[in-house]
Amino acid sequence: MAKTAFPIDEKKLIEQLHDPKTASSAFDNLMRIYGEPVYWQIRKLVVRHDDADDILQNVFLKAWNNLQNFRGDAKISTWLFKIAINESINFLNKEKTRNQYNAEEGDDSYLFNNIQADEYFDGDELQAELLKVVAQLPEKQRLVFNMRYFDDMKYEEISEILGTSVGALKASYHHAVKKIEEIFSEN
Repeated sequence: MAKTAFPIDEKKLIEQLHDPKTASSAFDNLMRIYGEPVYWQIRKLVVRHDDADDILQNVFLKAWNNLQNFRGDAKISTWLFKIAINESINFLNKEKTRNQYNAEEGDDSYLFNNIQADEYFDGDELQAELLKVVAQLPEKQRLVFNMRYFDDMKYEEISEILGTSVGALKASYHHAVKKIEEIFSEN
């Protein structure tokens, strides 16, 4: 997960978010602090900038509308990432249905085809190939791989976000790495 440039007093921020007098300005701070890392988490899942940007707006709208339900049991970043992942998965499922892709067969060609087609993609050929291979992974493995490899998140953080045991996450990551290695060795 991308680290913020300065320490955050989460307890104080949560108090400000729950106080009607300070909620708006506190939420502006929350968006400024977490907007970029949440965007990149979404972007890794949905690939296209325009889709990620739309989903990011939905994430913050959902967070704003559910502030009263956030008690601070988890970190704010964990809460936002959980919303972002759920919104991204919902978006991808709608795209599969809309584009009549067969989800049972794991057809993620929607992602695969959008990697270099995205006008905002600025990676080199090797990075594009890695992203295309990652796009072929099953959804859960793709999520875990992105969070662990690209975001360098600890398994415990991923566990909080996805609601999966650390052991299962380690197995998913291991399987993802093996599949990626197999695909690269075939090519």
